[in-house]
Amino acid sequence: MDAKHPVKTTEKTLALVEELMERGSCGVTELAEGSGMGKSMVHNHLTTLRKYGYVVKVGDEYQLGLKFLEVGGHTRKSMELYEVAEPEIKALADETGELANLLVEEQGKGVYLMRAKGAKAVDLDTHAGLRTYLHTTGLGKAILAHLPEERVDEIVERHGLERVTPQSIGTREELFETLEEVRERGYAIDDGERLEGLRCIAAPVRTSSNEVLGAISVSAPANRVSDDDLHDELSKRVLNAANVVELNINY
Repeated sequence: MDAKHPVKTTEKTLALVEELMERGSCGVTELAEGSGMGKSMVHNHLTTLRKYGYVVKVGDEYQLGLKFLEVGGHTRKSMELYEVAEPEIKALADETGELANLLVEEQGKGVYLMRAKGAKAVDLDTHAGLRTYLHTTGLGKAILAHLPEERVDEIVERHGLERVTPQSIGTREELFETLEEVRERGYAIDDGERLEGLRCIAAPVRTSSNEVLGAISVSAPANRVSDDDLHDELSKRVLNAANVVELNINY
């Protein structure tokens, strides 16, 4: 939801934070050019952010400070889903040897809360805090399948259905057909829809009143996961992990 009366100063500060996140370490001139602000204004914002630990200065350049890690870590630690699911995600990674993930929906996008690497796991671009389109991942589809239809429509209206890879869902009709299949099966599949060559199986985590809290998944290279693996042993492991988390949250 857009703010009716956005605070311009706050918007400018956040724009600089986003610019630093995108660029990494850079100087005042680069930030001024990237943000469209004057150098003096950029310097004032950076000085304030630096005072509170959100920005650090290295030589003549600025970069985001670890204060953001403190805030993010505190936010994640305060979430019951994370606290309950963390050991199950780690166990799932150990059991399968692959990459296990936990994702929630916020403002219509998927946000990774954590990932755990098994002995054979590939190192992907995912990390805690990464935001992604829900329709391109098994995790996201597991969540979308258990949201009210009007909420799914709102998300599609806001974020669209970009085809990230040739396998991605690109139309509303295709999406809703897929979500119906997810509900019937009990789990969702991502077959190269966000990253080509990667297969993923995901299951939702729901409350006793069927509110979806998030989703759990296992991701692996396509050459290591056959259709039989996907729909048999791997799906059983993911569903079992999600069920354990649900029981611990609900009871």
